[in-house]
Amino acid sequence: MTTQLETTETDDPIDTTLRKATPWKHQIKYHYVFFQLYFHVAAIYGVYLALTSAKWQTILFGYAMIWINSFGLYAGAHRLFSHRSYKATRALQIFLMLCHSTAYQRNLFLWVLEHRLHHKYSDTDGDPHNPSRGLFFSHIGWLCCKKHPEVVKGTKNIDMSDMHSNPVIMFQKKHQQWLLPTLSFILPTLIPMVFWVESFTNSWHVNAARYIMSLNTVFLINSVSHKWGYKPYDKKIRPTESKIISMITFGEGFHNYHHIFPNDYRDAEFGNSLLNVTTYFIDFCAFLGLAYDLKTIPKDLVKSRMTRTGNGSEMELLDKTLH
Repeated sequence: MTTQLETTETDDPIDTTLRKATPWKHQIKYHYVFFQLYFHVAAIYGVYLALTSAKWQTILFGYAMIWINSFGLYAGAHRLFSHRSYKATRALQIFLMLCHSTAYQRNLFLWVLEHRLHHKYSDTDGDPHNPSRGLFFSHIGWLCCKKHPEVVKGTKNIDMSDMHSNPVIMFQKKHQQWLLPTLSFILPTLIPMVFWVESFTNSWHVNAARYIMSLNTVFLINSVSHKWGYKPYDKKIRPTESKIISMITFGEGFHNYHHIFPNDYRDAEFGNSLLNVTTYFIDFCAFLGLAYDLKTIPKDLVKSRMTRTGNGSEMELLDKTLH
């Protein structure tokens, strides 16, 4: 069952009062810098091992883990928990929480908080990964330094009551110190070693490559999708549309649309696009009765917004779908 929204208003409207990027001295978090440096180097070695000595089962397992990561991040952390664009049974919530945990991108509570900040204070000092500070900062630099004072201040204005009252979210938050590393690194390393006698070196480093690939595909949405692409829905905002980004992020690259209509569960106007794998996953869950109350935006409302603020791209395609 889908529900059409009659307005573009979000539960937490955008705040445009903050400046884009005021002068600010970054306070580097060296422990995180070293953590990322190690895993990026390990990932490069992991790719080499995948091409030279790792067993095909290990490579296939790593690929499967990327899919698991992606469903937890995009269908779970993003579309379900951050934007409440659909509802899920407790069983599906637990499944998506576990999938998210395999990605090692901190706990869901913090992920949702920072994403809601990103939408409320988009492209300003209150945005945790403010693209106005440059491509590197919006990609990974924002995690390598302490938060801007406006980000810290902005957290007080984000309603997180739904997360506080969700036992699945709070379970992960409470047990993150053992749950996340176990599902992200320990088990994915042990499984190839136990079931098809892969070497520790191959198993560990191929998994490191999986982790870094998954991590950077998410980061591309924060950086590249706020830099290059087309803007059919609002030409005055930074977020853009990119089919390449959509292809490698399971449908998360329709970013210009998403920032205008964040509550659409499809995360895109044309949710049945072959690039939008996450939408197909949610639709399948709805077919099984695990997901329901899927929210969409009426096409006439989309066309009205495109006509008013878009750059003219995709209008012809939308007209064909309306007739």
